[in-house]
Amino acid sequence: MASDNAALGTPEQLKDPNYMPPIATAIPLGIQHVLAMFVSNVTPAIIVAGAAGFGFGSNSPDFPNLIYMIQMAIMFAGVATLLQTIGIGPVGARLPIVQGTSFAFIPIMIPLVAGKGVDAMGALMGGVLIGGLFHAALAPFIGKVRFALPPLVTGLIVTMIGLALVKVGIQYAAGGVPAIGTEEFGSLQNWFVALVVIIVTLGFKFFTKGMWSVAAVLIGLIVGYIVALMMGMVSFGNIGRAAVFALPNPFHFGFEFSLAAVIGFCLMAVISAIETVGDVSGIAKGGAGREATTEEITGATWADGLGSAVAGIFGSLPNTSFSQNVGLIAMTGLMSRHVVTIGAIFLIVCGLIPKVGAAISTIPIEVLGGGVVVMFGMVVAAGVSMLSDVSWNRRNMVIFAVSLSIGLGLQLVPDALQHMPETPRVLLTSGLLPAAFIAIVLNLVLPEELSDEQTEEVSGGMAGHLHDDHV
Repeated sequence: MASDNAALGTPEQLKDPNYMPPIATAIPLGIQHVLAMFVSNVTPAIIVAGAAGFGFGSNSPDFPNLIYMIQMAIMFAGVATLLQTIGIGPVGARLPIVQGTSFAFIPIMIPLVAGKGVDAMGALMGGVLIGGLFHAALAPFIGKVRFALPPLVTGLIVTMIGLALVKVGIQYAAGGVPAIGTEEFGSLQNWFVALVVIIVTLGFKFFTKGMWSVAAVLIGLIVGYIVALMMGMVSFGNIGRAAVFALPNPFHFGFEFSLAAVIGFCLMAVISAIETVGDVSGIAKGGAGREATTEEITGATWADGLGSAVAGIFGSLPNTSFSQNVGLIAMTGLMSRHVVTIGAIFLIVCGLIPKVGAAISTIPIEVLGGGVVVMFGMVVAAGVSMLSDVSWNRRNMVIFAVSLSIGLGLQLVPDALQHMPETPRVLLTSGLLPAAFIAIVLNLVLPEELSDEQTEEVSGGMAGHLHDDHV
């Protein structure tokens, strides 16, 4: 690694965001960043379209809208990344931050569109646009609200996001939602293809190094795709019907105001903004060995929100900074924002070619299922890792217990709220929002410590490993 870094530049140059390495080196490094985030970036669009009813395996006449959403996910990840790396005025951190479609909003989006088809997408995009503008407006204040989101709260939220998505991964691996109730669902062929993806992904993740390990999920999907192709599970019809070039279409799905969508996206924008602050800090620390400046954190939040708002105008989903690319910067030791700019331009070019989206749409849902089982499981693991920083005194155990029980319970039994008006029902059955709200409120109002006597009667004798220090 030392010799590789010496070829890239001097130690001072490697830590400088404004340094431009030789173009022959910068281009492959920029494409590395794209490979590290590509699968994660297009997955939310596939899941939302599937929940709405025009996704993989649906045979819906609206299926071309999924291809459009994939294209916009690729293109506006590139646009949002350019906002971060190049910036406009106060907008953008001017650091090597890669933006991509966020997993965090999926538990909010699924109840909003479930079974409603393309007709629900106008309200969804209205929420994306307004939520993005709200996100951007948080920029001057983001440092002041971080106190309300310690690792106990953020770890719980990330864990809840992962738990909400694990079910989707299993459904996809077994054959997809349209196949539920048929003989095909859960067939040996479906599980074989999904397991090939999982095994290959794990093999590359743990037994290789460098870019091979970083792109393990992508490699697993490619191998699974080849296996599915050999088994006759792949159809290329969509590629032939797709155009070679197409510009994005403003308000492709229209624009509607939905109170549930606006509230949901605005609340999650706060969580996403905090996540971006963490990524900016991680890049500054890992790449340059310093703390992130206030201007960098504020600029990154502006770019995060405006990138999401613009994406919503053109039919894409909210963007956020991608943590896996923070790890890639630490691995390469190169802090250059211009390298990431090259990756962003590559994404934008791909987003203008509908055949790219059509090619992605040929991936069998079982293959994608194998990949998302790993990805969503890693989201849960990331949440648990964040929770490992928590001091597990009795106070924090009670906060975690109540928040998780109510949030996960409402998510698992949505009919428990069937008599509520639609707006609160949609928000509460996401599971994520009630869990986050309860955790934040309890963390702010509960006294710093609870005595043994106050909690032992509700723990059923399972005390856990307790520490009596403060948060």
